[in-house]
Amino acid sequence: MITRYTLPDMGAVWSEGSKLNNWLKIEIAACEAWAQLGRIPAGSVETIKSRADFDVARIAEIEAEVRHDVIAFLTNVGEYVGDDSKYIHLGLTSSDILDTGIAMQMRDSADIILAKLEKLQDVIKAKALQYKYTLCIGRTHGVHGEPTTFGLKMALWYTEMDRNIERLKQAREVIAYGAISGAVGNFAHLDPRVEEYVCEQLGLKPCQVSTQVIQRDRHADFMTNLAVVASSLEKMATEIRNLQRTDILEAEEPFKAGQKGSSAMPHKRNPMMSERVAGLSRVIRGNATAALENVALWHERDLTHSSVERVIIPDSCILLDYMLEKFTAIVEGLVVYEDNMARNIETTLGLVFSQQVLLALVGKGLSREKSYSLVQGNAMRSWQEKTPFKQLLLADEAIMDLITPEELDKIFDYGIYTANVDYIFKRSGL
Repeated sequence: MITRYTLPDMGAVWSEGSKLNNWLKIEIAACEAWAQLGRIPAGSVETIKSRADFDVARIAEIEAEVRHDVIAFLTNVGEYVGDDSKYIHLGLTSSDILDTGIAMQMRDSADIILAKLEKLQDVIKAKALQYKYTLCIGRTHGVHGEPTTFGLKMALWYTEMDRNIERLKQAREVIAYGAISGAVGNFAHLDPRVEEYVCEQLGLKPCQVSTQVIQRDRHADFMTNLAVVASSLEKMATEIRNLQRTDILEAEEPFKAGQKGSSAMPHKRNPMMSERVAGLSRVIRGNATAALENVALWHERDLTHSSVERVIIPDSCILLDYMLEKFTAIVEGLVVYEDNMARNIETTLGLVFSQQVLLALVGKGLSREKSYSLVQGNAMRSWQEKTPFKQLLLADEAIMDLITPEELDKIFDYGIYTANVDYIFKRSGL
């Protein structure tokens, strides 16, 4: 878990006050750097540091007139500082503040999301261990296949969280870059040491090369990683939604006392939170597409990305934070019906062992094609006649000439489906 500093609330990270406070930190750090280089009097920097402040309402009032957010901010700060405000924003351009500031917000958002991903992973781990050997039917194409365990379903999610955490850590590193390089990024009116100092003070790295803006492939990388996490949550939420179907009912999300599922049907217990998680993931994926569209800008900068980012980046960070909170609560309070799992395995009257029978016949020297034909013929009869599969096999002379009843009993043993669970869990780090 990230422990470098206390994690703020996600809403606070994206508040107007937090954004402007980041801008002020950047401007003050730039003044400090200039003072160290002898460009600004040390006394003026101390005045700036002691007096610099802003008022959100006043900035909005100024912006309504000048129609420029950074100028409105600087004007308001200047009202607090006085004459020494002439040294603020020396050699900088607006995007130096905007892009470095939003990098700080994305970095802080990544830290919050990482902490919540790790919490969710811990909750999934507990469920995986609790239901490690609990047999349930595995489904392919929505149709019964062979038994697996509910713990293995959770182990699958656990390892996916591992990948999401690692990807987001990498995305955090990609986005944690600042740029204090001037109007077209060539330091014409700046000393590169100002950028180095500012970034060091803010916990960022300087971009190797920038234009007027930090390049938007970094933002797209961050946003697409948020979309992958959201897609993982949707996948897991969809599994819960399917398992909560009345005809399956192997698991369901928690249903609190007093909660109501339908305005018309009092009996309903709907997977509403899982559906909400699934739906919101579509918004985050859509936002990621917009972030990819922002990569291509004209020359050293245009404004096509700016209005988009004011919506998609805060929204995606706040939405994913919310989804993680909700889905962690779902998994933590998940109601698991082990009896229904056992009942559902038996629904197909032993057909889950068809591959076991097939392999046994091949092991006796029969061709795979002939073995498949014999097993499938009995399996289809079992489907149609609702007769236990094993009963049909015992009556099939072509099969029983090769397999003894005792061998058939061993074939119909559920132990094979849990034999390698320990190995998988160990390999998964569980």
